Amino acid sequence: MKGVIKSGLLIAICCCFFSIVIAQKQQPVLNHIAVYVKDLKASTHFYMNIVQLDTIPEPFHDGRHTWFSVGPKSHLHLIQGSATVTAHDKNNHICFSVASVDIFLQTLEKHNIEYENWAGEKKTVTKRVDGVQQIYFKDPDGYWLEINDAKE
Repeated sequence: MKGVIKSGLLIAICCCFFSIVIAQKQQPVLNHIAVYVKDLKASTHFYMNIVQLDTIPEPFHDGRHTWFSVGPKSHLHLIQGSATVTAHDKNNHICFSVASVDIFLQTLEKHNIEYENWAGEKKTVTKRVDGVQQIYFKDPDGYWLEINDAKE
């Protein structure tokens, strides 16, 4: 009987140990995206006033960085230093969700910023098969941005 109790106790201890190990394993969480820009002032203005992101303190204080909050624990880091503005493929983009694409379009129109749908048709909104609306436009360094109204 004592052997059965010891075996049962050993199994219980092993189960607890493995449960703790599994519970402590975490999926990686996005910390930040870094974007290398030519004109930090212009890019900071764009992300603050067009994309409407809030800045957060950055530790360097060297005039070469602007950090933005893009989620509970995620940031967008702009880093001054690119020698040129280069072309980027639309497949490589950053996406932000907003409550209303139509309201966001008013900001783009107000600032004369061109936008297009996925197919490249100017001033046109894509409606995905799941009903999400999306548009694409470029930041001052030619990086593509998507804005959509996805709820999740």
